[in-house]
Amino acid sequence: MKRRQPLATAASAAIIASASLHAADLPDIRTVPQDLDVPPMQAMQPAPGRRVKATHPSYQGSDVYHALYLPTDWVKGRHYPVIIEYAGNGPFSNRRGDTCSGRVEDCNLGYGISGGKGVIWVCLPYISEDRTHNQLQWWGDVEATVAYCKQSVKQVCAAYGGDPAKVFIAGFSRGAIACNYIGLHDDEVALLWRGFICHSHYDGVTKWGYAGSDPKAAAVRLKRLGDRPQFISHEVSLAATERYLNQAFPSGNFAFLALPYPNHTDAWVLRGCEARGVLREWFDHALNENR
Repeated sequence: MKRRQPLATAASAAIIASASLHAADLPDIRTVPQDLDVPPMQAMQPAPGRRVKATHPSYQGSDVYHALYLPTDWVKGRHYPVIIEYAGNGPFSNRRGDTCSGRVEDCNLGYGISGGKGVIWVCLPYISEDRTHNQLQWWGDVEATVAYCKQSVKQVCAAYGGDPAKVFIAGFSRGAIACNYIGLHDDEVALLWRGFICHSHYDGVTKWGYAGSDPKAAAVRLKRLGDRPQFISHEVSLAATERYLNQAFPSGNFAFLALPYPNHTDAWVLRGCEARGVLREWFDHALNENR
């Protein structure tokens, strides 16, 4: 793992050496035993260790919803860090058997980072253009999606003891792009975050088929980051992302990790791989550093 501010570990050194191999030579992530199972989303009242379907009051009566998880050690009146997560595009599948549904209930990063303890985990939707349902492909109504994010973070902190000073944003694929595209969309939403976890893709590196995906527009959003930390990972190589950031934001507080697996998936965090240990170490450091 590379960072602008060093956080060296034996695990990260091994990962860097492994990731220099060609993708065809790398093992499938499924060769690593899975040791975590994400709780299914249920239509129930929130409770410790339970993942439930929820909707912000402003969208009651629509098909817009998010997934809320309270950690197993949750106690009313205490305060907890929060991970806000965004899903990748769906439906997606590739020849390796990697899949992504695009649904909030199928996200994995937040649970893999926390192991289900000590952190409130919320998977938020992208909202459709007509504001009636969750958007599975790309952004839908960006302004509505950003507004839902702001409202939901405020609600989770007020209702469930989320610590407003310890809210992280995370995402896989489309969700990794969303960390900046949504999370740094304007000055108000940008102020919500203590740190960012972006796995597989990054805002501004690739020009996609939507307005504002170009490097110049992404660089404007990136200016709102300041000195807050970002963990940026990708399967096999991060060379394109590092080149972009070296030019667009050379002073950034970035940690880079190229995973030694070729899979396009967020499910690696559910397995006892060294990469997960590095991510957890980064999260603990970002959570506890004086800011």
